[in-house]
Parts: sequence; C-alpha cells; structure tokens
Amino acid sequence: MVDKQKVIDCLELIRPALQADGGDIELIDVSEDGVVTVELQGHCAGCPMSQMTLSNAVERTLKERVDESITVVRASK
Repeated sequence: MVDKQKVIDCLELIRPALQADGGDIELIDVSEDGVVTVELQGHCAGCPMSQMTLSNAVERTLKERVDESITVVRASK
C-alpha cells in the first residue's frame, strides 16, 4: 500500500515547478494498488505537454521517492 502522506509531500516538491509555468497539481486519490490520480490545473491543464509532465516529472519523482510501483493517471472530467 502506498503511503498517501508521502505522495502529498512529494507533490509539494513538484508544485513550485508547475506554478512557475502558471499551473498546479491537485491530488485526487491514492488507491490501495498504487494508482495516484491527479488533476493538473491552470496552464498545465490544457498544455500539449501535460502528458509528458505527468510521466516524466510527476510519476518519475513519485516512483523514485515514494514507491516504484506507482502509476499516475489524470482525473477524468
């Protein structure tokens, strides 16, 4: 099981980089099987590079700092 507080703490490390580009990230859910659901906000929400941000920044950082089995998905609207 993935520690939700560790995910929150890790997202706080990522947040300043997103905010510097006019965006932000909100944690929606952490499932028992390691799926982290997030919502990109602001400029990040509609950015064509948002999928790369999720996989190359958010997911990679969470895998390195929290749990290797984490998968990050975008919240469906």
